[in-house]
Amino acid sequence: MSRIFIALIPAYEPTEILTDLAKRLSDSGFSVLIIDDGSGPAYRQIFSAAGAYARLISYEQNKGKGYALKAGFDYIRHHFDSDSVIVALDSDGQHSVSDAREIAEMAAESPGALILGVRSFGKGTPVRSQFGNTVTSIVFQLSTGLRVSDTQTGLRGFCAGLLPFLSGVDGERYEYEMNVLLKCAKKRVPIIEKPIETIYFNNNKDSHFHTLRDSLRIYENILKFAASSLAGFAIDYGLYSLLAFLLSGFGMAVSIPVSNVMARIVSAGTNFVINKRLVFKNKDSVLKTGLQYFFLAACILFGNTLLVSFLVNSLGVNLFAAKLVTELVFFLLSWLAQHFWIFRKNHAAKL
Repeated sequence: MSRIFIALIPAYEPTEILTDLAKRLSDSGFSVLIIDDGSGPAYRQIFSAAGAYARLISYEQNKGKGYALKAGFDYIRHHFDSDSVIVALDSDGQHSVSDAREIAEMAAESPGALILGVRSFGKGTPVRSQFGNTVTSIVFQLSTGLRVSDTQTGLRGFCAGLLPFLSGVDGERYEYEMNVLLKCAKKRVPIIEKPIETIYFNNNKDSHFHTLRDSLRIYENILKFAASSLAGFAIDYGLYSLLAFLLSGFGMAVSIPVSNVMARIVSAGTNFVINKRLVFKNKDSVLKTGLQYFFLAACILFGNTLLVSFLVNSLGVNLFAAKLVTELVFFLLSWLAQHFWIFRKNHAAKL
């Protein structure tokens, strides 16, 4: 008995393209499921026409792409076989039916993996699409060590066995898709890429992705962490500069490491409180996370002091420039450790 292929389409204020897409998917053997993400009365005729080829879920208020996808996951878990294969794709016709079919077949062959239909970003690609994908790809690689060439693709295939895991990932709007990739990297869910045809209508002007607002959602934790680190850095650098000046009479071999250690101790305490309460919103005990954090801080302090002293005393780098370079190096190391170890979130959903 062959597996059921399901095309899951979250849609918000779609064009008539949705009806044609649903028909072509249905004709190719997909069971089509469309989620009306609160598009409103003005779009009922479009959904009604598309409903001739698909099952339709609708709710009144727009809640975001992540919410719509999760609503689809819940429906599939209750109404389809547990060995079904799901392909999520956008409602604007950017993804071809043949690519969706190939993604589904790849997912069926790799039931524990997430299959991404990745676009080529060459001539003719809208600037905001190319720029946004480049930035998120770099952020993802820096955060996880894994390279994904198209982090923003809406064409994704997976088997129904992954639905509990996917439903447990945070996010209700565009940030959800980035969070899925981050969680896959953390849980070691294989990510497999497949090149697909790139289709843009009207230079992608019908996209509901708000460049500033939705980008802020995608990078929210990293941006908050950066702001927290900037505050800690301001305290650290200011105190370091003051102490280095006041202790200059003892010679650089003494004043540099002593100033650096004292400044790091003060800034680390401030940084811990901000990150625990505001950035990662961690609810574990202060004792547990505090011990982990200060172990990390001690390691960073040791490495930080060695590097800044080496730059100044061995390479002759200006003491203030050396501090800036050192802080940039340890910023990324600190974010990775706090995100994936100290303040990590534990979800009930398991693979």
